[in-house]
Amino acid sequence: MVLQRVILTAIAIFIGILAIPTLADAPQVMPRIAIIIDDLGYGLAAGLRALELPGPVGYAVLPVTPRGKALAEMAHASGKEVLLHLPLQSAIQQEVDEPGALLLDMTREQFASTFAADFTSVPHIVGVNSHRGSLLTRHPGHMAWLMEEIQLRGELFFVDSYTTPGSVALKLAHEAGVPAVRRDVFLDPDHAPGTVVREFRRLKKLARLRGFAIGIGHPYPETLTLLETEIPKLAVEGFELISISRYIELKNEFLTRTRGDEEAE
Repeated sequence: MVLQRVILTAIAIFIGILAIPTLADAPQVMPRIAIIIDDLGYGLAAGLRALELPGPVGYAVLPVTPRGKALAEMAHASGKEVLLHLPLQSAIQQEVDEPGALLLDMTREQFASTFAADFTSVPHIVGVNSHRGSLLTRHPGHMAWLMEEIQLRGELFFVDSYTTPGSVALKLAHEAGVPAVRRDVFLDPDHAPGTVVREFRRLKKLARLRGFAIGIGHPYPETLTLLETEIPKLAVEGFELISISRYIELKNEFLTRTRGDEEAE
């Protein structure tokens, strides 16, 4: 009898072990990718083609541009997210100042009034991302001003296009409580089709490694041709294309949870 009870107990324990959920039993989360198309507002044909991209691609519209408002309206009507593609002063001297650019020599009042004009020139804005900015994003004071302006306008997010490794924009956004992320990959640092293919592969590789990756492209024919072909394949390849706002929400949740786990240890 004793031996029988021991055998039955061992069997029960073994069955119980098999029933314990393991990592392999957990639902697998697909790597998440977000894509932004920058520089909309000038070329109508390129803008319209960009708006036809499938899935929740985000569109960053330059302020005070001839077709920016119309393209933003069309993007919103199609259920796409619209960002203000905010010109920030570059370290490289431009021949012509960008319309609506925020500059290092502006006073606080000039900075605020320029941002307000930029903001009202593009409808349906859900977030802001930086255009150029290799000079201004290195200056904590001006980035603090920018986050203050973003906060004043409700639940907006910020995407640092990260044109310089010296950027403090993401740090200042987090300190101000503005939901924010930083760009991982520029899909088209040049127009060569091979470059776009290479950088899109790099975007997917980063997403697999980290679980999240965000890419920024432009309405160049080479970029749009690749995205028209490759976006429909993402789900089959095991990726989830998500909107920018959802990406920021999920990534910040993940980072918060990770920090909490580290502190608990």
